[in-house]
Amino acid sequence: MTASEVFVAPARPGRSPCPGVPAAAGSSSSTAAAAMGPHRSAASSCGRLLLPLLLLGVSGFFQSYAVEVDIKDASNATCLYANWMMRFLITYESNNGDYKTTALNLSSSATHNGSVCGNDTQAALVAVQFGEGHSWSINITKTNETYQGDFITLTYNTNDTATFPDAKRKGPVTVLMKDPAGPVQLNTVFVCHNSFVFEAENITQIFWNVTLQAFVQNGTVSKKETRCPADRPTSAPTVPPTIANVTAAPTTTASPAPPTPPKPVENPETGNYSLKSGNKTCFLATVGLQLNVSQDKPLLININPKTTVADGACGNTTATLKLNDGNSTLIGFTFAVKNASASVQKFYLREVNVTLLNRLNGSVISSADNNNLSKWDAFLGSSYMCRKEQTLQINENVQVHTFNLWIQPFLVEANKFATAEECLADSDLNFLIPIAVGVALGFLIILVFISYIIGRRKSRTGYQSV
Repeated sequence: MTASEVFVAPARPGRSPCPGVPAAAGSSSSTAAAAMGPHRSAASSCGRLLLPLLLLGVSGFFQSYAVEVDIKDASNATCLYANWMMRFLITYESNNGDYKTTALNLSSSATHNGSVCGNDTQAALVAVQFGEGHSWSINITKTNETYQGDFITLTYNTNDTATFPDAKRKGPVTVLMKDPAGPVQLNTVFVCHNSFVFEAENITQIFWNVTLQAFVQNGTVSKKETRCPADRPTSAPTVPPTIANVTAAPTTTASPAPPTPPKPVENPETGNYSLKSGNKTCFLATVGLQLNVSQDKPLLININPKTTVADGACGNTTATLKLNDGNSTLIGFTFAVKNASASVQKFYLREVNVTLLNRLNGSVISSADNNNLSKWDAFLGSSYMCRKEQTLQINENVQVHTFNLWIQPFLVEANKFATAEECLADSDLNFLIPIAVGVALGFLIILVFISYIIGRRKSRTGYQSV
């Protein structure tokens, strides 16, 4: 593909989308900075990259760079300041028709060409170029009292073989999304330490540790802050209600009460999810999901379908369902077709990946995946069902538990599930039910027969006594 492929999609925010989406960088010259925050070096008039921050996850490390931007106007006064971190998760089609998800991070060699300050009639533009032909930008508009992001643009280049080693389509792909965030008051700096997520089509954009002020007045970044909802303190406990935690009973000086035993973890609520290809439903799923994460101590997380958004891709031989639970947990299920050339074909679950976002500091703490599964197989054109609990082992630290599963990733007709092939556990249950009923009926017949014999003997005894 020689020309850029461009498509526009509405942005879907994750948990509490923050106003003032983070801007990306300043101008073409950039140097390393030693500290983060709204303090700027007078030696540089453009954006600079900060020291890399290594984020520790359950399955290992990934590297992401914080970016500081200080855009100057014609009088060398600061007109836009930004400091943030971001990461992209991109789903693409491989040479063999499978869909894969890869992570795209900022590099230390990023440049910042084309950024402009903006004014009352012209939008501010902040742009960053990084890696092998990738770029990200946002334009920010101004009213009499506020500033607000307008469009976010990401261009990723699938010729980057390190990030997209087996991409079917080659060349730059551009994704435009409308910024869903709200306006920020002028002469106010926007701050959001916790992470927030924007999703569009096959792209998930993750931002955290954001500081931003557009249309800076008098060349000085404001000391007045506007915090995103995720950073605002609440009177309620910060522990999510879906996470099983151990609580201790309050103690008194007179007689300490014994510790309260761990609360039993309820099964997760069952959610209904679907994907469309055009106007036609191409993927159906009904499932309750629970994560079991082994960190310092085992942690159970129920996925809440009320806060979960479904996305993904439908294909002829592969299909992917991606679930985002309120910007705290990202789970992807990839299905494939066995023996695609055979006359009788079956589908199966081939891959599951899980990404956890740290609720305390907003960073990505885990990215576990297993691409060598062979589960949930059924004939193509049918669905797969398993009402009993099942466990998917992702790696040594992460498990996914499923409840009341009913899924059909291919050949959905009339928005309805096809005839289901049940799992062995359900089949055993269905087999035992008629046996149990038969045994009960047999026992009842024996009781009736015994009662009849006893009644006959009593009747004969009565006749003889007469």
